Amino acid sequence: MKEINLLTRRSLVKGVALLTSLALSPGRLHAAEGGEATEISPLEDLMREHGVLSRVLLIYEEVLGRVRSGRSFPAEVLQRSADLIRRFIEDYHEKLEEEYLFPRFEKAGRLVELVRILKEQHRAGRRLTDSILGWVQSAESKQKQEELRLAADLSLFLRMYRPHKAREDTVLFPALHSLVSAKDFGRMGDQFEDREKDLFGENGFGQIVTKVAGMERDLGIFQLSRVTPKI
Repeated sequence: MKEINLLTRRSLVKGVALLTSLALSPGRLHAAEGGEATEISPLEDLMREHGVLSRVLLIYEEVLGRVRSGRSFPAEVLQRSADLIRRFIEDYHEKLEEEYLFPRFEKAGRLVELVRILKEQHRAGRRLTDSILGWVQSAESKQKQEELRLAADLSLFLRMYRPHKAREDTVLFPALHSLVSAKDFGRMGDQFEDREKDLFGENGFGQIVTKVAGMERDLGIFQLSRVTPKI
């Protein structure tokens, strides 16, 4: 990861944490001019990962529409999308939440019911991903009944994860500030960075975004202008 003003991500996050708790809010540290990556807080890290999830949900939505209308779609793109959900969202992003966020709320007796539902939805999402990957790998995947099952799985995934991530972004993540000290936020930033590097290498997030863009191009939905209404 690039150095910015001679500071690494770790030192910057720690420094900001010590200077002001305001800097710990999601979105306090923005991208530098020219689009280069800047240092971010742990919560912004989680929220930009939700951005990746949102883009994969758009891929799922496009595939779902094609299945329902009887149009073809590249199964390989669906497999790559589900693989990314498994590796980046379920085995990385959600694990961070389950290891570093949820226990803090449970210990403090805060938002316990919300945390219970979020954990249950993580488990449900993994079962749906298993089923979607099974469709791609199945020799019977071209049968009509199997396509109907795929459509149901994609619909359930979309229906659950849009409100799931929205509730985390607007309720759970902001509430974490009352439970975590500035020092702990800095330590959490270190832990998140180490995990990302271990699993995805240097600039892991950038590599994931590039993969998502490639899938969008292969599916023909990359151009943002395509969704601008003609009004």
